[in-house]
Amino acid sequence: MALVKHIATREIDGAIQKALQEKGAPPLLAQLYASRQVHSADELDDGLSRLIPYTQLTNCVAAAQRLAQAIEQHEKILIIADYDADGATACSVGIKGLQSMGATVDFFVPNRFEHGYGLTPELADIAHNLSAQLILTVDNGISSHDGVERARQWGIDTIVTDHHHAGSHVPDCLIVNPNQRGCTFPSKNLAGVGVIFYVLIALRAELRQRGWFHTGLPEPKLDLLLDLVALGTVADVVPLDHNNRILVSQGLKRIRAGKMSFGIQALFQQARRDSRKAQPFDMGFALGPRINAAGRLDDMSLGIHCLLSDNLDSAQQMAHELNQLNQTRQEIEQDMLQNVLALCPSELPEQQTTLAVFHEDFHQGVVGIVASRLKERFYRPTFVFAPSDDGEIRGSGRSITGVHLRDVLDSVAKRCPDMIIKFGGHAMAAGLTMHAHRFEEFCTVFEQVVREWVDEDILAQTYLTDGSLHADDITLEHAHLLNGQVWGQGFPAPSFHDEFAVLRQQPMGADKKHTKAWLRKEGREFEAMFWRCDAPLPEKIHIVYRPTVNEWRGNEELQLYVDYWEPVV
Repeated sequence: MALVKHIATREIDGAIQKALQEKGAPPLLAQLYASRQVHSADELDDGLSRLIPYTQLTNCVAAAQRLAQAIEQHEKILIIADYDADGATACSVGIKGLQSMGATVDFFVPNRFEHGYGLTPELADIAHNLSAQLILTVDNGISSHDGVERARQWGIDTIVTDHHHAGSHVPDCLIVNPNQRGCTFPSKNLAGVGVIFYVLIALRAELRQRGWFHTGLPEPKLDLLLDLVALGTVADVVPLDHNNRILVSQGLKRIRAGKMSFGIQALFQQARRDSRKAQPFDMGFALGPRINAAGRLDDMSLGIHCLLSDNLDSAQQMAHELNQLNQTRQEIEQDMLQNVLALCPSELPEQQTTLAVFHEDFHQGVVGIVASRLKERFYRPTFVFAPSDDGEIRGSGRSITGVHLRDVLDSVAKRCPDMIIKFGGHAMAAGLTMHAHRFEEFCTVFEQVVREWVDEDILAQTYLTDGSLHADDITLEHAHLLNGQVWGQGFPAPSFHDEFAVLRQQPMGADKKHTKAWLRKEGREFEAMFWRCDAPLPEKIHIVYRPTVNEWRGNEELQLYVDYWEPVV
């Protein structure tokens, strides 16, 4: 099954498109929304009042009641966070929100190299040593049966807030998770930071009902946390359904208006991005990686402390450290990628449907990123493994549309019950720990399972576009219009496909691996960037592209970013 590439056009719901235009949406946006499962004009409204009520999220009210009790009785609450950007923002939102309501709260984030993932029995022991009376997990915990039981033995209650899919058994405690069995919350796509934000909304309502804010403590404005909620939601690459788009849009509005935390302000500065023009892209590819670098290479506590900082100077210092860690991460990633590519053929064998690689020198903190790069290169479900302790290896995987990676691991585990020690994840990303000596067996079974599930259509890389544009519609104004919207996972940024004549071209970059070209369509000329393209372009090409705003020395100009090209035959 050799890699085949297709260009396809999204289907448009004409009735929805008409309804959106009647409600005032510009024609281009009406077309784009109508092809992205927007069902009504109501979804154009990003007001917070449009959020799904917290009362529909199972156990959200019960969790709020237990937290309110802890606050009233001055119990010490300990947040156990995950060590990625979602976990870091969720922890920061939890700390800030709980403190604003008078809670005594601290946090502990496991080190991926020492403690593993989630609330383990060892972390429950640490919680006891820290005199915790209530554990609150954020972005983890749905599989922490043993950790919750150990905490109970110490007399510590646990509230799990998570969004990952549950296995056949869940911990015996209060669980707030839209993806737990029996939860009818309409949006299953909340990130971990979204779940704890919902719990805080419920907690504020509970404390309001108890008269807590009549004691002199002002009622907190939880919208102050939306910059963090937006960052975690985008960085965790959860689908941007209407509910998540509201959270992201509101957070972006705060950032663009300068109403952001010092930590996020400092991260924008380090990334050399203009916060006044903040976009989801900035969060996913500039801020998120810098936060993640702390958890990948060092201790995520640094990222959390940066987000919690109450002054700009300290936030800038920590953001600088995060930036340095990210540079180190990039260097490690490049070295690993080169080593991996040396182990792989330039093209996979025709019948191969998966890729799994392991090397003794690989770094645990970067395997997920390298897996993502390999998936992009070969367009196959991919796992990359690094050594752990005691003869174990840890792998991180990335998938393609149509292959649910967590379900694949579930099938592998059922076929070989004693091979995988633990696993978890989502459709497009998953992780596992397994015995090192079973690696070759894993590769075989992984390939077998995926081969049973896929066909040539799934393995073909399809560039799904929004059709063609007239040359007069490829404008700087339309690029600005598109940049101002919330796009992301499950709500992809628009792309278009058209034929162009190549007028001239020149190599770009220090290594000359990119190409800038000037293209013509319908008598108009456009500048275009072809990334990772060092082959000469033919006279006529068919491209998939995105109209973007290129800023250079204070000037703005239209530029086409080319995602794919092929010669016109």
